[in-house]
Amino acid sequence: MSSKGLKPTKRKGNETSENFDAKKSKKPKLVSSNSDKKHQEQPKFGKPKSFGDNNNNTGSLSSKERRIQAKELSEARKKRRKPHYTLEQELGTLWEKMRRRNIGKEERSKLLSEALQKMKGKIPEIAGSKVSSRVLQTCVKYGSKAEKEAVFKELQPHFLTLAENAYAVHLLTKMMDASKEELSACISSLRGKVASLLRQMVGSVVVEHAYHIGTAAQKQELLGELYSKELQLFKGLASTTEKSVVDIIKKLGLQKDAVVRRMTSIVQPILEKGIVDHTIIHKLLIEYLTIADKTSAEFVIQQLAGPLLNRIIHTRDGARVAILCIKHGSAKDRKKIIKAMKGHVGKWAFDQFGSMVLACIFSIVDDTKLVTKFIVRELEATLKDLVMEKCLQNGRKPLLQLLHPQCKRYFSPDDLASLDLSIPSLKELSETSSQTKDSDSKVSGEEAKDEPEEIDLEENAAVAGGKKDPLLRRQELLVNSGLAERLIDVCAENAEEFLKSNFGKDLMYEVAVGGSDGILCPSLSEKLSELYEAITSVAAELKPEETEKNSEHVLEYVHLCRTIRRLVLECPAFASTLFKNALSGKCRSWARGLCAKILSAFLETKDLQVREMAKKELQVLVNEGALKILGTEKPE
Repeated sequence: MSSKGLKPTKRKGNETSENFDAKKSKKPKLVSSNSDKKHQEQPKFGKPKSFGDNNNNTGSLSSKERRIQAKELSEARKKRRKPHYTLEQELGTLWEKMRRRNIGKEERSKLLSEALQKMKGKIPEIAGSKVSSRVLQTCVKYGSKAEKEAVFKELQPHFLTLAENAYAVHLLTKMMDASKEELSACISSLRGKVASLLRQMVGSVVVEHAYHIGTAAQKQELLGELYSKELQLFKGLASTTEKSVVDIIKKLGLQKDAVVRRMTSIVQPILEKGIVDHTIIHKLLIEYLTIADKTSAEFVIQQLAGPLLNRIIHTRDGARVAILCIKHGSAKDRKKIIKAMKGHVGKWAFDQFGSMVLACIFSIVDDTKLVTKFIVRELEATLKDLVMEKCLQNGRKPLLQLLHPQCKRYFSPDDLASLDLSIPSLKELSETSSQTKDSDSKVSGEEAKDEPEEIDLEENAAVAGGKKDPLLRRQELLVNSGLAERLIDVCAENAEEFLKSNFGKDLMYEVAVGGSDGILCPSLSEKLSELYEAITSVAAELKPEETEKNSEHVLEYVHLCRTIRRLVLECPAFASTLFKNALSGKCRSWARGLCAKILSAFLETKDLQVREMAKKELQVLVNEGALKILGTEKPE
């Protein structure tokens, strides 16, 4: 056989003999021995080498000497990195002396002058430093008018740059507080940059401070930039006396769509970044919701539903925004809002505006189990403090809203206006949905079966408020939750304290009469009887002698006399208990002074049994002229 006809033999792995021989002929790699590895230099990581002629000397230094050497190295680096480092060190030393409270005015004035002399011409460069900013704040606070003006003159061209610095912000706010002229100049420097600064965590602080201490015209000027570019460019337009954005659009003839787009471009990034703590932003939001379309309004509600809402409730406009979110939000949005209030309910109950947000929740949210779990339970723990809160009497508002909703006696016109607010675009949608629902109810069963339409109505039902009957909602929140029973117990336990207080009388009255529509009477009549016994036991105490000083019977308190009279006229069960336990056989001694009005109420009441019960004893006093009944004819 010839060699040409032979085929190369196959090896393992489908390798030919030629490939195998080629592999075999490769030289092995040289591997260093273990002894060679030991002599190779290994990279050394750890402490940096110290600078000096001999690096080996650091090992012989003590720990104290090493710390000193490290400090010197750190100082050298800072001097290279900060051009004014030495100056800042000197200013820091002066500041520690001038900021003391026990220092004299003359000595502080000398230190201020020395510090300003060192900083002269360099103030804009060092104002953003932590130390220098504090020194300048002290100079602005305690310096003379000329010294303040000198600092302001150097900083004014760099105002916008400093407004974005975390340390210089505090200096700028101090300068705005210094004088009205400097405040006006600062606001002028902000022209055209208000919207961009509000989108920043630091810059928004400067705008907020200017808005907070500014005049009405200055506030309107700052807000005008957020409404339209025309108001941003032309100062005369921004100084309009019109307050709401709707009035400004009508007066200046602005295009509503352009204003909405402008405000949307500002509001959206602010909400996404969570910069919602400032009052100017709360005002911007409430104005935006008055002109926003359905999609934009829903975006605002969805962004605020949750923890963000807790950060805006403390202001008037912020609370109104929260009420609108609760009123027009979906069931999912309301659930987020209520859950986010966990742990904050007590705080908001005592707040002037937060209390109205809680009242709104009690009036609108249909998920009473959720409200009971997260809000009612927290209120129960502080019922006495809520009733006796003496500052602005805010704590009682949520409770009074449940007992007597939107009563003009307990809620101011501004409070009632807040509860009646609505978003126009979503209100129109809710009205359309309700009309569709009413028309569908008239159609036969087969024509009314349209599942997608029913789902939309349920989703939009939140727009118009709650779907549940208000009386049923109050029943579940007050009676079924146990809040009313606990409230009656607190009133009975502290009857004397509440009666003598000008702050607890209104709540005591509403609980005693059983609330509006008698919501407490059917199921808690026994508990109410115990409350009547507690009140009458206080009233049955002996009347103090005229010789006793600083002694006044509970029925002789002016505010309480009126409350007891109202109870006698409106609550026959209480009137009967009071007459039997406290007044029967003692009417002659009480027929003078303020208490005479209480006695006359027994003859003026519409309840025949109460009138007949008291008539026998009181008629004698009326005939003798000892008791007068005002505004009514003498009973026969």
